[in-house]
Amino acid sequence: MTNPLPQGAIIGILGGGQLGRMLSVAAARLGFRTHIFEPGTNPPAGHVADHVTTAAYEDEAALRAFGEAVDVITYEFENVPTSALDLLGALTPIHPGREALRISQDRITEKDFLNGLGLSVAPYAAVDDATSMQAAIEQVGLPSILKTRRFGYDGKGQARLMSAADADKVLADMAGAPSVLEGFIDFSCEISVIAARSPSGEVACYDPGENVHEGGILRKTTVPANVKSALRMDAVLLAARILNELDYVGVMGVELFVTQTGLIVNEIAPRVHNSGHWTQNGCTVDQFEQHIRAIAGWPLGNGQRHSDVVMENLIGDDMDRVPTLATQAETALHLYGKADVKVGRKMGHVNIVTASA
Repeated sequence: MTNPLPQGAIIGILGGGQLGRMLSVAAARLGFRTHIFEPGTNPPAGHVADHVTTAAYEDEAALRAFGEAVDVITYEFENVPTSALDLLGALTPIHPGREALRISQDRITEKDFLNGLGLSVAPYAAVDDATSMQAAIEQVGLPSILKTRRFGYDGKGQARLMSAADADKVLADMAGAPSVLEGFIDFSCEISVIAARSPSGEVACYDPGENVHEGGILRKTTVPANVKSALRMDAVLLAARILNELDYVGVMGVELFVTQTGLIVNEIAPRVHNSGHWTQNGCTVDQFEQHIRAIAGWPLGNGQRHSDVVMENLIGDDMDRVPTLATQAETALHLYGKADVKVGRKMGHVNIVTASA
């Protein structure tokens, strides 16, 4: 795809969750239509998209029909099966590209890539069985955390290892999945940078946000982050370097630990990111529109922050707070339309504008 997509073009989105929902809304504002491919029924994105295909990622006929019906494909999560991407990539451009997906789908591959750029990451070692677990403990040290190499998110697929006596139990928790042992990092805070890159190589980064997690799930992002301006610039430049190295197209989330010795990359996510939701009420062009602009070949928009914002996720029975939140000034509700409230389930988020930038 060399020319910008015209009005009325159809953007295919793999995944029908809240990120796909907000991408669809952003696409509609720019005059595009969206087509969701999602295995589950009644997905949140389906409420606002023009078309929905309900089928498994192994359904080749459905994938082919989807790929032939859209002008470009993107995705809201990084664990799309390789076989599906192979089929779709032969039919329609996919952004972000396969290399970013390949790297981000495996935690060790990702850390090897970041190390190769000269960036700092937590100490790590591969774990496949009890023998490699013992070797990893000796290499990485304790305390540490064992994570599955693939498919983990929001605290799932990981367990803390506080002493060598816990090794057998923690390894059993991984249920035989190839894993990685990561050393604990002594950090003052976690920040994230939401960065975008266009097909022409134009890069735009949002101000870093400061994140607070509870139980492995993002609870709150505050912008601006309470770090020195020089560190904010370092974070932005680091994120831009990753995007350029990957010849990336679209929006990426880069999570970073702030330590006494500098920034350590926690992980990268090749998609719009939960910690970037504040941009919906803090910037002229939010992360979702920026992503659509990038994959459509449009110029990137103005992501400069015009307001200070605190974004809070509404998780599980936080939905009981909605009636009160709806009455508060400078408070913007973003609800995902999920029917069932469950413990640990992201049901929406709220952006609280605290000041003008």
